[in-house]
Amino acid sequence: MTIYTRIEPAAQAEGGTGSKQSIARGFGGASATYDGASRLQKIMGDAMLAELADTPVPESVLDLGCGTGWFSRKLAEQYPHSAVTGADLSPGMLAEAANRSPGSTHWLQADAEQIPLADNSVDLIFSNLMIQWSARPELILRECRRILRPGGRLAISTLLDGTLSELKQAWAEADPGQAHVNRFVPETQWQALVETVLPNAKQVAETISLPYQSPMHLNRELKELGAVFKGEERRRTVTAPGRFRAMCRAYPTRADNVVEAGYCAAWAYWVG
Repeated sequence: MTIYTRIEPAAQAEGGTGSKQSIARGFGGASATYDGASRLQKIMGDAMLAELADTPVPESVLDLGCGTGWFSRKLAEQYPHSAVTGADLSPGMLAEAANRSPGSTHWLQADAEQIPLADNSVDLIFSNLMIQWSARPELILRECRRILRPGGRLAISTLLDGTLSELKQAWAEADPGQAHVNRFVPETQWQALVETVLPNAKQVAETISLPYQSPMHLNRELKELGAVFKGEERRRTVTAPGRFRAMCRAYPTRADNVVEAGYCAAWAYWVG
């Protein structure tokens, strides 16, 4: 399979998320373990597929931030006669997607803030848990609006402030003053942005709680996803075992010794 490349040089991201290059490397390094760890991603993406079930069959579909191509493959199954393209910033993810995806799906290495596709060229854009890693989400929404054909549909999901609040609080007790958890925008800010760029979009938000055997299992899942803390203020050395044990002790635990992590999830659906 061919991976088409057209991407601008990586720029430094704002808001403490690191450079685009480092984000792409981080996710690329997790490409082999991503699908097995992506419980949340599958829940949120399946919700979008269900929302799109009655969508007229599109001629062209773009899975923006496709990762390993899990939903590119599902979209190809849902729309077998459509031209499906999976686009991602990470060449490692795209290589994994191509290896796992028989069929005619195209793969495009691209920056979602500068999508190398023509105006009014896509009937359906599907983007699952990608936009939260951008320091300029408004650029991504505007690019989606630009390339969407009149009457086309956009389905996009993200994470909001409050995600992993239990982990954040546990680290605040174990290592005061040192950030360990990725920051996400508040719900009001996200909703205002969507309404500004995509007027009258349908917006949905809810908290999804996932169970873990321990905080260590949560940490392992985040590593397997490539979703570890990406802020520029992170320590450049390995966190001391003592601090990590202190965080585990501070993490709230249920009576059955299971821990939970909450994810503040949001979806937006728009018709061009």
